[in-house]
Amino acid sequence: MSNPVLVCALRRINAFKVLADALKRITQCREKLSKSWSLLQTVMALTPEVTVRQAILFFTEADFVTDDGNFLKFLPQNVQCHLLKSIRFSYLVGESQRCHAESLFTYLQTGAQILCTVLLVKPGAWSHNLGRILRKLDLEKFSVVGMKHVNLEPDTALGLLSSEVKQDPAVLEAHCTYLTSGAALVLCLQRPNAVKKLIDLLGPEDPKLAQALDPFLWRAQYGISTVQNGFYGSKSYQIAVRDMKLFFPEGLCCAECQTLEEEEV
Repeated sequence: MSNPVLVCALRRINAFKVLADALKRITQCREKLSKSWSLLQTVMALTPEVTVRQAILFFTEADFVTDDGNFLKFLPQNVQCHLLKSIRFSYLVGESQRCHAESLFTYLQTGAQILCTVLLVKPGAWSHNLGRILRKLDLEKFSVVGMKHVNLEPDTALGLLSSEVKQDPAVLEAHCTYLTSGAALVLCLQRPNAVKKLIDLLGPEDPKLAQALDPFLWRAQYGISTVQNGFYGSKSYQIAVRDMKLFFPEGLCCAECQTLEEEEV
């Protein structure tokens, strides 16, 4: 009790896991740099319910409903660096117009947010399976709020590939050639926790690995190889926003979907 502590309220998708991983990395890094450094001592909330109870102890509604996000300037420089570069969280204050008007405690108690993500069904995988794919999406409570078939340009196909694929020129060429070989079907999907749910349904990018894990994973059912694996899905919320802007610049058909509008603010 003789020294002050720093209390932060942080916000992002999958916040609890990402914060725990970030704190673990920071602690391990400090241990390697110098044994003489004092270890980072942290206490973090593990559930939304605990978060509410702990936030009430330290913050009031007025602390979160504000138009000024400049409170970072009151923190030590090294703390700012860790929070902004290592944890990469968005703060509750000053994040967007919606945040200014909403209560922290109301937000935490509302449950999973309705989000959008992008599913691209690769050439050859959708022409004979569209009905079954749409049925599976309906069973998983996804709403289709955008749909179009496209012939991908090489630059667009390249932007969808991971950094690992781009490291091998032969693999990169195989992926780009396949993605541009015919029409692909692009769907914008909406449901609570849409990004993670879709990634979990698709499974690993290698269909053989997906088959070994669970034969009902979509890539296990429709994939042939790591190149012709049936599907591309946005791997994060940020990538989903990028993909929506790329494939649906004209907007979406859902009146309640404000993702693109909010990202423009």
